[in-house]
Amino acid sequence: MNEPARRPTALLVMEEERRADVYPPEVLAEVERLVHLQGPPLTREQLDEEPDVLRQVEVLLTGWGAPVLDAALLSHAPRLRAVLVAAGSVRHLTTPAFWARGIPIVSAAPANAVPVAEFTLAQVLLGLKQVHRITREVTSSRRFPHNPRVPGAYRSRVGLLGLGHIGRLVASHLSRFDVEVLATDPLASPDTARRTGVRLVGIEELFATSHVVSLHAPLLPETRGTIGARLLNSLGPGATLINTARGALIDETAAAEVLRARPDLTAVLDVTHPEPPAHDSPLFTLPNVVLTPHLGGALGAERHRLGELVLDELRRFIHDQPLQYAIDPEHAASLA
Repeated sequence: MNEPARRPTALLVMEEERRADVYPPEVLAEVERLVHLQGPPLTREQLDEEPDVLRQVEVLLTGWGAPVLDAALLSHAPRLRAVLVAAGSVRHLTTPAFWARGIPIVSAAPANAVPVAEFTLAQVLLGLKQVHRITREVTSSRRFPHNPRVPGAYRSRVGLLGLGHIGRLVASHLSRFDVEVLATDPLASPDTARRTGVRLVGIEELFATSHVVSLHAPLLPETRGTIGARLLNSLGPGATLINTARGALIDETAAAEVLRARPDLTAVLDVTHPEPPAHDSPLFTLPNVVLTPHLGGALGAERHRLGELVLDELRRFIHDQPLQYAIDPEHAASLA
């Protein structure tokens, strides 16, 4: 695309720690070609000290450590026309005052979904082979089992709780394997399920019949603590639970009791609540819990994808083209 006739004024505000990963030099150079940057990048705290820097800003570029878009901030940004967020969730940033302004906000959740779905796929395949369970048994017995019985990736069943960006991408990856994919998502239509290649079922069937269950639901008041003793106890022998979504989806006290009583089960927890768990949490000592420190999300160079998505959306914005990843205000409350 050609350069715009007039370059809008933009400001980059996000934490310093991940800024260079999200907006690498080649992305920043292209941003500067397309817009007039209002000064150097700021952190949220620096913006709080100097909010009048927003007076001429038309495009707010941000990412992790983004400012909350409340009435106070918006009062300093009368010319703001778009917010482009190189991160996943925007629910904690948006307020009624923001939505009332009718300003489009873009989320890079589809880009962040890529590494999460890749991590999930790896854990699903390991779970279908029951790698973690068998490794525990080999270590304990110092013997190799003879002809272990595992579901494998042939006519086995994988359950997905949630069909957002990540859930749909996981389902797409799994379509290459000889597995049946079930999903539970009250907002997913039959047409979405058909296009995604999954069969919609209730949460009870999802847990009771899947060899691996992977959580991809948003954390909402109605989903907090959803995964408790009843659902976990309904899992079949040797089943694996994977959580790359939000730790508070699981009632961790109940989960620890079930996992202690069911050594055949495995829980792969890439997220917890709190994160990390309390120092004395049984999650650190239960042998059938695999704890990883939020490895599923974009790390290092993987974060470049988020900045590139924002750059692509910036091009569309300045050329008056429809934004591909703008959040629909009507569905914002149900997003992660």
